[in-house]
Amino acid sequence: MAFNLEATVKELTDFFKTEAKTETVIGQSFQLGQFTCVPVIKFGMGLGYGGGEGKGNAAGKGQGEGIGGGAGGGIGVEPIGFLVTQNDQISFIPTRTSRGLSAAFEKVPDLLEKFMDKKKREKEEAMA
Repeated sequence: MAFNLEATVKELTDFFKTEAKTETVIGQSFQLGQFTCVPVIKFGMGLGYGGGEGKGNAAGKGQGEGIGGGAGGGIGVEPIGFLVTQNDQISFIPTRTSRGLSAAFEKVPDLLEKFMDKKKREKEEAMA
């Protein structure tokens, strides 16, 4: 039985393509009382594969003809926080206190507000 490395790699990458979509990082929103919450997730994946062929014999190992290969992958998912909206207010609530990506997401509500204000001003100026 021959090992088809190309088919195995294609199967793994197709799987990752279906799993790594926007809904994986920004989850489905849900209502919590008067708040709308959207989970934000850190998603990582890795893929490794290799193959080999052999003929002849290695000293002391017997007669050798062979083929071998393998492939594997892994996925890591970590919740990092929630985007929370109430009326026109948007805030980010981290699930942990460490900095890094969480700090960047804390700035998202301010950036969104500035962007929305700018678009509103542009629309008002265009109508004037």
